[in-house]
Amino acid sequence: MGAGFAVTGGREGWIRTLLTAIGVGLGVALLLLTTAIPSALSARDERGRDRNEQSGQAAQAGDHTLLIANADTSYKGDEIRGRLLRAQGPKAPIPPGLAKVPGPGEMVVSPALADLLDSSRGRLLRERFPYRTVGTIGDKGLIGPDELAFYAGNDTVTAGDRWSSVQRITAFGSSFPADPMDPRLVLLVVVMFVVLLMPVAVLIATAVRFGGERRDRRLAALRLVGADARRTRWIAAGEALAGSLFGLLFGLGFFLIGRQLTGVASAFDLSIFPADLDPSVPLAVLVALAVPCSAVAVTLFALRAVVIEPLGVVRAGTPPRRRVWWRLLLPLAGLAALYPLIRQGSESGEFNRGQVVLGVVLLLLGVNALLPWLVETVVARLGAGRVPWQLAVRRLQVGSTSAARAVNGIAVAVAGAIALQMLFLGIENDYTKETGADTTRAQLSVSSDALVSTEGIERIAGQIRETTGVRSAFWRSSTRLAEPGDEPGPGASLTIGTCDTLRELARIEGCADGDTFVVDPRTSSSVGSMRPVPGKNVVIDMGHGPRATPVLTPWVIPAAARTVPGRADGSGIAPDGVLATPGAVPAAVSRQLTYSMTLALDPAVRDASDLARNAMARVDPLAQVYTLNETHESRRFANVRTALFIGSTVVLLMIGASLLVTMLEQLRERRKLLSVLVAFGTRRSTLSWSILYQTAIPVVLGLFLAAGTGVALGAALLGMAQRPFGVDWAGLASMTGIGAGVVLLVTALSLPPLWRMMRPDGLRTE
Repeated sequence: MGAGFAVTGGREGWIRTLLTAIGVGLGVALLLLTTAIPSALSARDERGRDRNEQSGQAAQAGDHTLLIANADTSYKGDEIRGRLLRAQGPKAPIPPGLAKVPGPGEMVVSPALADLLDSSRGRLLRERFPYRTVGTIGDKGLIGPDELAFYAGNDTVTAGDRWSSVQRITAFGSSFPADPMDPRLVLLVVVMFVVLLMPVAVLIATAVRFGGERRDRRLAALRLVGADARRTRWIAAGEALAGSLFGLLFGLGFFLIGRQLTGVASAFDLSIFPADLDPSVPLAVLVALAVPCSAVAVTLFALRAVVIEPLGVVRAGTPPRRRVWWRLLLPLAGLAALYPLIRQGSESGEFNRGQVVLGVVLLLLGVNALLPWLVETVVARLGAGRVPWQLAVRRLQVGSTSAARAVNGIAVAVAGAIALQMLFLGIENDYTKETGADTTRAQLSVSSDALVSTEGIERIAGQIRETTGVRSAFWRSSTRLAEPGDEPGPGASLTIGTCDTLRELARIEGCADGDTFVVDPRTSSSVGSMRPVPGKNVVIDMGHGPRATPVLTPWVIPAAARTVPGRADGSGIAPDGVLATPGAVPAAVSRQLTYSMTLALDPAVRDASDLARNAMARVDPLAQVYTLNETHESRRFANVRTALFIGSTVVLLMIGASLLVTMLEQLRERRKLLSVLVAFGTRRSTLSWSILYQTAIPVVLGLFLAAGTGVALGAALLGMAQRPFGVDWAGLASMTGIGAGVVLLVTALSLPPLWRMMRPDGLRTE
């Protein structure tokens, strides 16, 4: 009978059921999305492993071998994955997503890169690729639809160089397991999921209670025709059950629509194939069972204190004061669950995840339980004022439950966000390291494994210096010095470069080609096992040749070598050992050197970085160009933060939409009351301000409670991660401001329906 009421009763019944289904559906869609995230990340990781080249597979060329070289690059801040290929036989392995290995001068690109190259924005990038596009990479070869990637055939790729980055492989795919996640990141991820999902549970619990006042009048009518109190409660539960089942269907539809919308994820630099968002079957079944069961349980719980009599529902008069003792037990129990985990963050490693989830859930449930009591207690003490204020306060004094319930989701979300913000700031320094780079001296760093003579390196550097936007280019080559007969080891370093380069690495007053300098060990951050001194007999270790035999060249450190204090260059690398100009080392050494460069760019040239990368790609396609940054952030930490931003955005959108539905439902239930006020001459502005006050009072109290709970939870999490307590007041203000802004925006959107309801003809009834 209750389920029948959800789909019968005319227009009012359908509107009530529709609002319930939309509210529940928004929460179900977010739950399904959450259950699909692990499978999406797993699919991304699996495709990434499948396309990785296996190192050290084949020493000799054959029909089954492929030469592959890293050609990653960057364009306008976007990373581009690139590989240069050269098949050494007809059975060479084919990269995933390709039909065949591209031939010399051919290139296969990802769809996103193809769009970029065809656009006006990709004009400079086209100059970097002297290849003809012959196809696109399939989904199996990409981690996401927006990934920029390419495979290019290049017949100049050769293997056998001593330090070459070129690999000879026979298959694609890496079986190496991923490194275990740091315990503090695990804590962050666990708390993040709980914080994002708790508001969803609150929204679903709120949605299944839509239409409470009209439902109570129907139940009173049922009591009049003979139904007992117990049966009427189960009839109400049946009506909520039907609305939740419709909500499951709506949620599935919302999820399928949202799965196709990858724009939000792309905006945060996270690209996901819609097919990867495949919910886990056990978790999806759990959601399908939990939501209806929760709807029944919430309805029965809500009716526990309501006396439904044949002539009406006993809600009038002064309601009994809410008890606070059991509400305080929830956050206290949450802190008690988290307290044993304090100071377990960096030593033993693993937290008890179930205990963490229990503690966080209880703390956030405390916000949900305390807010109605807090609103009731405060509004009972509010005095008289202007007419809008009196209308708002009296409405809250008569019944503040629905108002508190409407902002519960926002309060829980803000409390969790404040705690996460504190934890993020507390552990951020552990995942952000100083690189030592001085970005005022250099902005790009170049590294190449190609073997070039000193004349060839200087020629390359000269072409780079002539590029528009490049102010300077300093090259150097580093190798190892050892004593004759020594086993391979740290030894000491030998850095070869022009006088201009050596002046970047040490404080040198006079320099000419042929000079040699010894770096004062007191100014060096790293000292090898051998201390170089002028006149010492050493060998220059050039690595290993094609047959893995050491290549050693005897050398005597010139007796005239001067000791100079060293200093770090623009890339943050401080030299040690010996600094030598090209004329000071044996000819056998200066003919075959790998090199690196630091480039200083002209800030007045807008595309200086991309122009330099284009020039480098022309002279040395295998050279790697890196942007220098003063800090380096852990990729995993950055991914977790990106996931949090995406999740927070989606949750806020869901909360805003659900809150709007809630307010529309409350206005619809109070339509006759509004019509009575209008019939007595109440102005539209008076009622609008009244609605605003009715929303603002619970919001202010909810955000105050959320701030306190969030700080308490954040303090517990910082203690678990063994980090000192600290509150980012600016972040706390921004989080509460965002929550208040969402509520104000929803209130503004609800004003037009309010104005339409403010008509005397709303008194008409049948």
